[in-house]
Amino acid sequence: MSSVLIALGGNVGDVRATFKSAISHICGATQASLVARSSDYRTPPWGEEDQPPFINACIEIRTSLDPLALLATLHRIEKRFGRDRANERRWGPRTLDLDILAYDNGTISTPELTLPHPRLFERAFVLVPLAEIAPDRKIGERTPREALAQHSTEGIERLSD
Repeated sequence: MSSVLIALGGNVGDVRATFKSAISHICGATQASLVARSSDYRTPPWGEEDQPPFINACIEIRTSLDPLALLATLHRIEKRFGRDRANERRWGPRTLDLDILAYDNGTISTPELTLPHPRLFERAFVLVPLAEIAPDRKIGERTPREALAQHSTEGIERLSD
């Protein structure tokens, strides 16, 4: 079984309810066990700033699916929750965004998938929830805690359970 870190994000609809249901779908569809789940965080939009705030979280799962099969499964789950990757604006509003951040400590570079996620260490909105569940996990040559220390967390708010 491989340890996989996944980021969840969205800013359309009841995102927190979507996360709860999506995590259940992820575990069921991938025959995975949920190892850890971060808190939910309200975060400012990134990339395209003229849109509502996002909700972001991270999970760790254990699965036997290979990375590309997992990616395909996550894309099917996004679609089930209303995401239309073909017709959306880059960094625009979405119901659900699922990104594989790390798969064990492996590296992959294919047209479909690059691991670790190429922009992981640039994004405080991912690093904050990731540092909550895996602060000292080596991803490449860094840990989420080390990377987060180099970013401002202004505007990122932990939501109550």
